[in-house]
Amino acid sequence: MPWAEGGTKSLSHPGCLEMLFKNNLILSYLKINGLILIAHFFPFFVFLKSLVVANGGLGNGVSRNQLLPVLEKYGLVDALLMPPHKPYSFVRYRTAEEAKKAYVTLNGKEIVDDLGQKILLYLNFVEKAQWKELGLQALPPGLMVVEEIISSEDEKMLLESINWTEDIDNQNVQKYLKHRRVKHFGYEFHYENNNVDKDMPLPGGLPGICDSFLEKWLKEGFIKHKPDQLTVNQYEPGHGIPAHIDTHSAFEDEIVSLSLGSEIVMDFKHPDGVTVPVMLPRRSLLVMTGESRYLWTHGITPRKFDTVQASKGLQSGIITSDVGDLTLSKRGMRTSFTFRKVRQTPCNCSYPLVCDSQMKETPPSFPESAREASQLEQDYVHRVYEEIAEHFSSTRHTPWPRVVEFLKSLPCGSLVADVGCGNGKYLGVNKELYMIGCDRSQKLVDICRERCFQALVCDALAVPLCSGSCDACISIAVIHHFSTAAKANFEKEERRRELKRLRGEDTWMLPDVNERIEQFSQEHSVKKKKKKDKHSKKVKKEKKKKSKKQKYEKSNESTDSSSSSEDEWVEAVPSQTPGREKAWKVKDENSEREDNQVIQRDEWMTVDFMSVKTVSLSSLKADKETMRKIEQEKTQALEQSILLERELNPYWKDGGTGLPSEDCNVSSVSKEVVLRMIPATS
Repeated sequence: MPWAEGGTKSLSHPGCLEMLFKNNLILSYLKINGLILIAHFFPFFVFLKSLVVANGGLGNGVSRNQLLPVLEKYGLVDALLMPPHKPYSFVRYRTAEEAKKAYVTLNGKEIVDDLGQKILLYLNFVEKAQWKELGLQALPPGLMVVEEIISSEDEKMLLESINWTEDIDNQNVQKYLKHRRVKHFGYEFHYENNNVDKDMPLPGGLPGICDSFLEKWLKEGFIKHKPDQLTVNQYEPGHGIPAHIDTHSAFEDEIVSLSLGSEIVMDFKHPDGVTVPVMLPRRSLLVMTGESRYLWTHGITPRKFDTVQASKGLQSGIITSDVGDLTLSKRGMRTSFTFRKVRQTPCNCSYPLVCDSQMKETPPSFPESAREASQLEQDYVHRVYEEIAEHFSSTRHTPWPRVVEFLKSLPCGSLVADVGCGNGKYLGVNKELYMIGCDRSQKLVDICRERCFQALVCDALAVPLCSGSCDACISIAVIHHFSTAAKANFEKEERRRELKRLRGEDTWMLPDVNERIEQFSQEHSVKKKKKKDKHSKKVKKEKKKKSKKQKYEKSNESTDSSSSSEDEWVEAVPSQTPGREKAWKVKDENSEREDNQVIQRDEWMTVDFMSVKTVSLSSLKADKETMRKIEQEKTQALEQSILLERELNPYWKDGGTGLPSEDCNVSSVSKEVVLRMIPATS
């Protein structure tokens, strides 16, 4: 119901309170995360002493030490309630006049928070504010915090003993993790398996400066074993470490951590969900044994400020939910020295469900058949998305920037398919595209349709769209949902389609036409191969001829250069007067024999070259073009005959035009004329 009618409303951010105060409302009953109040709006109930201060809470960086002096300028403050992690607070003055003065002066005023940012305060009157206090909490069993375990001089000496600038190849293994720097002594801690290699200790052991402190802690009973492994962590302000349990099989019962440089709030969480925030002051020693070491996780939330008890200052202990005693503590550079004793035997603790030494390792199981894999996909993908569709859609509202960049880079009017579109968060990114989505979940597709997007239900491995029909396609976070068999089939089909595309077979056509085209392609490949073989033979022949010619010329040159007698052979011109002897001709026995011989000529020398038929290159091209046209006409005639066999309209057959002939009955013609004469009415 509306707030003006006394409805209940939950507020979790300052924008709601700002809107509430700016509206002309009279009375509202509010319930804000366990805090119940009745709000009245100035000037109707100016006699109230309590005010709500929006934007003035621990959740947006305003501490008690910063807000309280501002409020005390306008009167004596009885109480200032600051809920943890909330962007608002509540103040109660001694008199209504003081509350009125604070409202008139501070409402809409800017203050500067602990980070130096300007914050605009909004105030209004409340009749009652009650905070539900949580029950008293105790430290996890086996947890102990010892304050001021070392002096400030010792702290400075320990911090200076760690040289973060030395070579990372040093034997004491220095590493840079995502949000912190670490250094290992004694044994290297491997973060990939959260364990140590017990057979490969680091040379040098623990730093000598730590020996005196460890001996003192042993003597005073704070620890029971002398550690042989040290991990030094350096945390920048605002960074933390995820919740974890130190590996049971790696270390003994005691885990000891010394905090240097700055205080911190560490969160301990039980498997049942109970969370206990514990303040670890500067120069304090944290000792975890028993249940707190083996069962509870411990971690540090990454944030710039910690919520602490204002009355206790920076003392150790549990951070309670007393909203009248909470403030902020700004984090600084913190360095922790975590000491452990490496375990040489398997762990036999009392918590087998979380102990890696006592848990039975079960090998990963894989589906034994395609049917089993498909059933797993049906049970844990399809059915789950149907059940969580609404919640899933509410958490998927921000598109990935790289996908948005890709969609906006496409030309205007492009047709884009989104395979596995979910709730359609990408379908409306670029209004200049024509997008169609598909998803396996009916409920997610219904959400797309409610948002006026084009979407259909289908399997991502069988999308009912023709190949090449879209200009672009996206499929975001989909393929990892496929079962093993489905993935293999999908990849096999994709390879087959890619090969078809490379061969130019990805276009749809009639089977007969496709068969004919394949036949042509085979004939073409055969002709091409023959032509290639013929060309290679011709090249070989020319090379052989050229080689023979070179060899012959080389032999002639060698003959010319020799000192032997030289005989030059030439063809004699036939004598026109046989009876007449030449003056230069010498008569001897050899010449007489030559006269009796007949001159023999090669066959090519007797050919009549004027009678040989010649062919030009242009005539060859013309003949080839003619043959190509004849083949094309044959193909078209064959295709036409096949189409005519399947044609249902009888007027197309036998060379018809598709329309009835002129000698058909006159009634049909008159009907056509009448229909053409009727004017359009719409």
